[in-house]
Order: sequence, then C-alpha cells, then structure tokens
Amino acid sequence: MSESLAGIIERVTFHNPDNGFSVLKVHVEGRNEPVAVLCTLTMVTPGEHLEATGKWVLDRDHGRQFQADKVRTTPPETPAGIERFLGSGAIKGLGPGLAARIVALYKERSLEILDQFPEVLRHIRGIGADRLRKVRASWEEQKSIREIMLFLQTHGIGPARAVRIYKTYGAKSVSTIRENPYCLAADVRGIGFKTADELARKLGMDPRSPHRVRAAVRYALQELTSSGHCGTLVPNAIEQTVALVGVEPAAVETAVEFLVDSGELTRETLAGQTAIYLTGMYKSETGLAASVQRLANAKTHPLPQIDVEAALTWVEGKLKLQLAEAQREAIRQACRHNVVVITGGPGVGKTTLVRSLLEIFAAKKLRCVLAAPTGRAARRLAESSGRQAQTMHRLLAWQPAGQFQKNHREPLAGDLFVFDESSMVDVVLGNQLLRAIPTGACVVMVGDVDQLPSVGPGTVLADLIASRAVPVVKLTQIFRQAQHSRIIAAAHAIHQGERPEPAAPGEELSDFYFAECEDPQALQSLVVKLVRERIPERFGLDPLRDIQVLSPMNRGLLGTRQLNAVLQATLNPDQGQPAATSFGTLFRAGDRVIQTENNYDRDVFNGDMGTVAKVDPEEQQLTVAYENQTVTYDFNDLDELSLAYVLTIHKSQGSEYPAVVIPVHTQHFVMLQRNLIYTGVTRGKKLVVLAGSKRALDMAIERQETSQRFTRLRERLAAPPDDEQMSQFKNA
Repeated sequence: MSESLAGIIERVTFHNPDNGFSVLKVHVEGRNEPVAVLCTLTMVTPGEHLEATGKWVLDRDHGRQFQADKVRTTPPETPAGIERFLGSGAIKGLGPGLAARIVALYKERSLEILDQFPEVLRHIRGIGADRLRKVRASWEEQKSIREIMLFLQTHGIGPARAVRIYKTYGAKSVSTIRENPYCLAADVRGIGFKTADELARKLGMDPRSPHRVRAAVRYALQELTSSGHCGTLVPNAIEQTVALVGVEPAAVETAVEFLVDSGELTRETLAGQTAIYLTGMYKSETGLAASVQRLANAKTHPLPQIDVEAALTWVEGKLKLQLAEAQREAIRQACRHNVVVITGGPGVGKTTLVRSLLEIFAAKKLRCVLAAPTGRAARRLAESSGRQAQTMHRLLAWQPAGQFQKNHREPLAGDLFVFDESSMVDVVLGNQLLRAIPTGACVVMVGDVDQLPSVGPGTVLADLIASRAVPVVKLTQIFRQAQHSRIIAAAHAIHQGERPEPAAPGEELSDFYFAECEDPQALQSLVVKLVRERIPERFGLDPLRDIQVLSPMNRGLLGTRQLNAVLQATLNPDQGQPAATSFGTLFRAGDRVIQTENNYDRDVFNGDMGTVAKVDPEEQQLTVAYENQTVTYDFNDLDELSLAYVLTIHKSQGSEYPAVVIPVHTQHFVMLQRNLIYTGVTRGKKLVVLAGSKRALDMAIERQETSQRFTRLRERLAAPPDDEQMSQFKNA
C-alpha cells in the first residue's frame, strides 16, 4: 500500500545529474531525526518543500528509508527553508552568510524580493553591483531551467543536458524542441541523434518525418567521422541510415538530395565511385590537398643557394656529432624542397636531425617555427631542440569569436616550419595548419607513421607518404646510445612482429619489464600495486606525477573507467574535501584530469592534462591547474573532463611519460593490434611495464590493422593541381 510523506529537504546526500537518482535527508514534522528519501529528481536544492508517495524499506547498511515513486518539490515558504535554499550553492554568488542576511531582513518575502525587486538587495552588506548581476542572472537561469526541466523530465532528458538546451535556445527552448527535436543533435553539445530520436518519439513525431531522416543521415556520417573516415560511398550512407531508422531507401535518397542542395553535404564522383561528405569535412580534405600542392610547387625556397655538403660538415662540427647517411639525405631534401616528410621509429635520430636542420637555417638568419599537436609534445620538442615550440592550435591563434586568426589571408610568419608528432594530425587540423603557411616557406613534417593514426578523421601522414607528392625520408638506423634501451628494442621488435624481450627476474634495473598475470581481478590489483608501491619503491618515481597507466580500451575491469575509479580511491582518497559529480564521475582537489575535447573559448584542447586545484560548491565551479594556465569550469561543463590516472593508448599519442604501465589481457581482444601496443610502449621514457597475459601480447603483435579509413587525400595529392583545388584552398 502506498504511503505519503512531506517535509523540508535538509541535505542532498547524493544526486546523479545523469539519471536524477537522489538520496535526500528530509525533515518531517513530528520526527526528531531527518528521514532518508530515495527518489528521482532532475533538480533538487536543500530548503525546498518535498511531497512524495511510495513505501518504507529497510536497508541492511543504511536502515529505514522511504523509497518514493512519485515526488514533487516546491520553493520553501518558511524563513529557515528559504535560508537553506538560498545558501545551498544553487544560486551562484550566494553563500550561507549572505543568505542569512537576506532572510534576516526579508523573512518569508525573501524569494519574492529576489524575483521581483532584486535591486533592494544592494542595501545588504556584501552585495555589490557585480555580485547582484551574478545572483540575478543565476536566479533567472534557475527559473528557466526548472521550467524546461519539468518539460524534459517527462521525456527522459536529465538536468545536465537541460542546462545546455537552455543556454542554446534560451526562453524558446520548449517551442524549438516541439517544432523539431532533431535540432538538439545538431546544436547542443552532448545530445546525439539517439537522444533526440527518443524525445521525438515521445512527442509523437512521425517516424517517417523528413526531419528524422535528414538527422539520421547526418548522424550516420558523423559516426563515420568519429571512426576516422572523412566520408563514405553513397550506397553505404544509405544502407547505414536505413538500418538506423528503418525507412525505405527512397526516403533516405530524398533526404540526401535535400542536404546536398542545402549545402550541408557534398557529393563527389571520382573514378566512377560517388562519395558523400559532411561539407566541412570535404572542404578540409580538398583544402589540405590544395595547400600541400601550393607549398610543394612553390618557385622559391627560403634558403639561398648554399653548398649543402659543406653545411652538413659544418653542422656536424658545431654539434660535435656524426650524422647517418639517411639523416644527411633528409637535410639535403629540406634544403632543396619546400615540403618534406621525415618518419621513423624511436631511437633513429629524428631529434638530432631536427636540431641539425634548425642550426643550418638559423645560421642563414631564417625564422624557424616549431609546433606539435599537444602541449606535452610541444614541450618535448622545445626541450630537445633548445628552441621555443607551441601547440598547433596556439600557433594558429584561435579567437573566442570562433576562428583561427592565422589562415591564408593572415599567414604565419616564418621560413622553416617543423611539425613534430605529425601522425597525430588529422585532416581538419592539417587543413587549418598548412593553409596558414606562406608560399615559399619550407615545411618539415616529422612523425612515426607506424604509430596509431590520428584520433580525428583521415590518415594524413600515411597519405602524404603514399602519394609520393613530396620527398619522404625514412630513418631506420638505431643509434648506439639507444641500443642499450630495452624500451627501444621492444618497440622495434613489436613493429617487426616479434615478442619483445623483457628484463629477466633478478636482473639489474632495466627499463622494460613484463609482469605475467592471467586473472583479470588479480591483474587489476597488480596494476594498482605497481603504481602505488613497486615502481615508486624501486625506481623512486612519484605515482601521481611520473607514472601513467595506459589501457587499450575504456570498458571492462581493465579499462580506463574501472581503473580510474580504483586508482583515484587509492592515490587521492576521499578525505571529506568538496567534490563535484558529472555523469557518474567524481572530481575532487588533487585529481589528475584530461580535457577530452577542444574548447577554444577556454584555450584548452583535447589531450591537455592538469590537476584539479579547487572545487567550489557555492559558485558551482571547478578549477584545473594546467602547466601554463589555470582554467575554471562550471559544474554543468564537467563532461569536458575525464580522470587521467589511466588513459587509453589512443589518448596518449604525442605524449611521453617517465613511466608507463600497460595492462594487456584477452579482455581487450577487440582492440589488440600491433600498432596499438607499439604506440603504448613508445610513450615510456624511463620505464615501461607490460602486465598481463603473454597470449594477449602475442595476439596483439600478430594482428595488424587491416581496416581502411575512407579518405581521398592520397588521390588528391597524387593528381596535378587544378583551378578547382585552388578554389577549395581559398574557401576552406
């Protein structure tokens, strides 16, 4: 039999913004102790009045609780409830102290004053013009969000996404969604086609609606892009969309025609095959090809006519080294050609080659510009070259208005551009980068083509090499100082399809080990022990700063999600400090975190790593200290962050860590392949420990990636440039 309960919410013990599950402490009149209420609420604040129906249950650990199946909250009416409500942190700028002053003066009318006559609050000590603006804006936002949430709650959308919907559409949120719920997938970060489709179904939209089919076509292409493809053949796009929404192929063909006519998609026929692209992706691919050909075919070179052989002898003497023949050949090519690719594995002298090249260009008073895709890679490049280096995004000077300041109209200043870790460069970044290089400059792209391809779409470095459109030098000779490193030997063995040779038990300190463990639960415990005890004790490394765990995948007992939670509890345990929760992930001060998407407004980019410096429940903000800046996030934007005690190997590209621990198990079967393990091993600078199953390691080494990303960059580079390609460069 259902029972009723009513009271004032004293404390929010737990609230999951993703699904609304909440555990509340509620003061019920006539009871001495607050009651624990389990319910689902999109938004909840201490001080609110709660009415619920449900049943009492007895929990073995937590005692008697009220499990609500229906619940409603209303703003508080008593001074005590209003004070608790205003001081809870829900309204930015109001903490417990200011809330007490407001309620002491206005009592039951406090919310009415805040809503209708906020200017009178200026008379209260501590509330100036700036704070009042912040409080008023937060109050209005909360009101609008609550109205939107009431609408969205009945249709299965949680509060974190509701906040973004409000920020995108403002007061028109509900009317916009009713008219076309699929606009959410295009306009609101964090809402995809499937969420919008479910909402459309609940709103009663026709499953054959053109809005739905067009959104499905976009989604199918976006999913392909997320998997590394730049586009796809038209029949494949139609097939995937039909499978997604179950409509007739003719309806999809009509949607494709509409999207092509509107400019959202671009269709192209090459060699008798018709492909379709998201237009932005098409412009990136064709623009990149045009930029490479423009630079490679330039009539001038930054270097004057010099005796290259004499320059080689001079730089060897200056740096007190002897270059290998392949290194000498790479320098010859860079002194004669405007675009050159240099590739090779670890220990083959790429760093020495770059230093030598920089010395030669600098000796002629030429401007040298160095950049890499990530902050860590840029720092490594600066340290190894002794010159300033920066990330590619910062080099291109992104502006908050939404554009790179440097482009073909406002090109970069420089004569020699060296881009390291070029295997990480995708088609979109490659297009933005090369279109900003002035014609006549020299571009040297350095990278290991045998690593994983870029996380983003395309295979830029591999396509440049395969197209033969520019000179390519592959370094293969392992230098003497690198021959003593087991890490480098292991990497080259893996690349050649052989099991690497780890240090033997009892051997003196080495830099490469394999710790065998077959049971997944035991392996999880072993990884924790390696990070917390064994590596710090034996090698003197700090578990928070120096040791990075790299997992082949996100899911499972040995994936990043589970291991991050376990290592967080071990290395940064809960000691009662303030915390913030986002989609099931808990963040507290001291946590190692990583930015998971480019945010140009905050000037932080996918792969940037930092440490949580502060969690402020009152302002609903979290602050992260990155190497060169401090960035503040609203709690609603925390899905841009992930814990970084453990990263996927994909996310580690371009970075180097003092010590790396890689769990390798058959649980990772789907991801196990040679270039994945090779990339992981090459991330370690002083120490690499593989832990797990030898069978899984053998499986990974034997499997080479066979899937091909759909991109036509190679064909575009190999073809002679034409007027259409150059127009793509100008318009990209």
